[in-house]
Amino acid sequence: MLKVERPVDLVAYVGEKLGPSDWVLVDQERIDKFAAATLDQAWFHVDPERAARDMPGGRTIAHGFLTLSLFAHMTETIYAIRRQRRGVNYGLNRLRFTAPVAAGARVRLHATLKNAEPIEGGVRLTLDSTFEIENEARPALVAEIIVLALE
Repeated sequence: MLKVERPVDLVAYVGEKLGPSDWVLVDQERIDKFAAATLDQAWFHVDPERAARDMPGGRTIAHGFLTLSLFAHMTETIYAIRRQRRGVNYGLNRLRFTAPVAAGARVRLHATLKNAEPIEGGVRLTLDSTFEIENEARPALVAEIIVLALE
């Protein structure tokens, strides 16, 4: 894990690979809770019996945005800024959902620090991010994610 004192210290790590993160289990309970929170109750997310009959692989799949939402937690396992007041999800320049995450699969984050631009009160970080699915050739998603690290 990369540890720095202040957000601006990350400027020295532009171009460096961060991670991988710890693995995170995407089980049916997590999928169901996300479906309840977002009101997206599509059967291929929340109906394991129907998925067993009608889905390739016979399992439900996670919402793409559920996988993306794990980014904040996963970054906590690849870098830490000691004197950071807060981190803010700023946005995405690019996002592609490239493979489904089946219920019971584990995912982890691989990120490269593409840019670290000093801004008033901190740094704007741009991370080229890939969410790997354990034992799968294709990643779940690839994204260019922007975060503000504020002192």
